Amino acid sequence: MLQRVVFFLKKKAAEKEIEKLLAELTANKIEVFTTNVCKDANTSSIYDDINAIVVNDDNDTTNVCKTLYITDNADCQKFLQEKKLPTIVYLHEDNRDEDFSQAAYAIEQIAEIEAESLELAYQRLTGQPWTILTTNRCKVRESTINDVDAFYEIYREPSITDYMEDLFEDRAEEIAYMEDYIQKVYGFYGYGMWTILEKESGQVIGRAGISWREGYDIPELGFVIAVPYQGKGYAYEVCQAILAYGQKELGFTCYQVLIMDGNVKSEALCRKLGFQDDSTVFLESRQYKRMLLQVKGRKRESL
Repeated sequence: MLQRVVFFLKKKAAEKEIEKLLAELTANKIEVFTTNVCKDANTSSIYDDINAIVVNDDNDTTNVCKTLYITDNADCQKFLQEKKLPTIVYLHEDNRDEDFSQAAYAIEQIAEIEAESLELAYQRLTGQPWTILTTNRCKVRESTINDVDAFYEIYREPSITDYMEDLFEDRAEEIAYMEDYIQKVYGFYGYGMWTILEKESGQVIGRAGISWREGYDIPELGFVIAVPYQGKGYAYEVCQAILAYGQKELGFTCYQVLIMDGNVKSEALCRKLGFQDDSTVFLESRQYKRMLLQVKGRKRESL
């Protein structure tokens, strides 16, 4: 969890612009440190300040930097990046000619930024999974490479892989795939297939989420629940919450599912969620039933 936000800003009006954000961070019990605000940047002084703060993070046994840095100084950004510290660049009219091409995140209207947005950026920059949503019994979060072993346990059951693509046979390949997925899918879209955990036990019990299938122009719901947890309503509980999340947070108004011929349980679940028959499709010589769900209260999108 984010504990500090450090501002290294040289823009003269910056102190006034970040006033609201500073108050919100303080209200959320996040320590704030500012330097060189409304002053000409002194690179040597900035480096000394950074090193003093980094010492505090180095003493933390979790090996995760608890500080997020925000700067509008290219030299400072470069220094922070070299130290592999989570950094956001503040772009404004006075620094457009500086080189921030290596920055992962940049903001322009800093006065409109909220503490929650900084927390999410901090998590992404430090490789921590986002919690997407919670239900009565489950937590849905982004997947991590630490989930891979649990996925292999889930996919070991023939009834799982009978109706969906299996994991890589080589565990190293699966980990490499997951690392790439975290960076390119979560990092770019902000959503994808997520991990389902049972709240009470903390056990990984499945996967579910929203993705895009090549050749189709509406998002697709996907899900898999470990065999010991099937028949207990977990899939319906989680998928219902994901569909609502997709509508509210992502603006999706229509979803599809592709159910392999014979997958009676998944078809029944999708009907319970409100999906209706649309067509039959063939992928890699396998037959699928395509079902669609139009979000209630909105007109069906052109498909």
